Parts: sequence; structure tokens; C-alpha cells
Amino acid sequence: MKRKLSKKELREFTDILEPYLSDPKVKEMRNYCAHGRISVLQHSMNVARTAYRLDRLFGKKTDLNVLLPGAILHDFYLYDWHDKPLSIHIFRMHGYTHPSAACENAAKFFHADEKVQEVIRCHMWPLTLRSIPRHREAVLVCIADKLCALQETLQR
Repeated sequence: MKRKLSKKELREFTDILEPYLSDPKVKEMRNYCAHGRISVLQHSMNVARTAYRLDRLFGKKTDLNVLLPGAILHDFYLYDWHDKPLSIHIFRMHGYTHPSAACENAAKFFHADEKVQEVIRCHMWPLTLRSIPRHREAVLVCIADKLCALQETLQR
């Protein structure tokens, strides 16, 4: 799946993500670590690229104006989870809570619509059991997130 994007695909990908990537709040994601030495912004770009490639592989059946914003904002929680004290309450741990924080930020800063919010809320499924992805875009971002997190963690 490492195939390079065509010029047309790259332009499409970039045109949709440009308003997000030029935003100071999204740029702030560079300051937080996701996996290993990968920043949250780099991880989110990896997820967006992977979700886009999966969509191309499976026949271009998603709404890219949902898929790509959902992918770039799926970890838009804007804090360093490594600095937070470890909670003894499992459902208050970062893995369970960050989708809600990212979703709130996406709605606040980008007025993300309900489908984009679903992508963000559901990306940690099956860990977040009640947040089941119901749309193709949410499923692809959920899968892309797992693939990228695994690869980034193993790159250490």
C-alpha cells in the first residue's frame, strides 16, 4: 500500500486538507507525541494518507470531505497525554477519553458536521465499545489508525 499518489490524487488530497493543515490549532498537534517519536500531526497525516489509499483500493466509495477531515482531526485533543497522571479508573484513561476531546475540538474550531464527528468518535473502536463505526468513512479511519499506530510503534 506504499504506492505513490498520482498528481491528481495528491492535488485532491491536498486541496481538501489544506484548510486544516494551515490552521494554527492543527499545527499545534506537532507539539504532542503520539507513538514513539511520531508527533500527533504526523500520525494524523499518516492516517489520512492510509485511509485515502484504502478508499482508492476499495473503489473510491467514500465522501472525501468526511474521510479526510475526520482522519486529520481524529486525534485533535491538543494535550500531551504522557504528562497526564495515570488514572486508576480505566474508562478515564487517554485511550477511552481522547476521541471525545478531539470531537469537541473539531466541532468548536471547525464546526465539524455529524459524519466527521462520528469518524472522530469511533476511531478507537473496539476499545470504545459503544462508539461503533456506522459509515464507511469511520470504518476506514478506524482501520487506518490501527495500521499506522502499529507501524509507528514498531519503528521505535
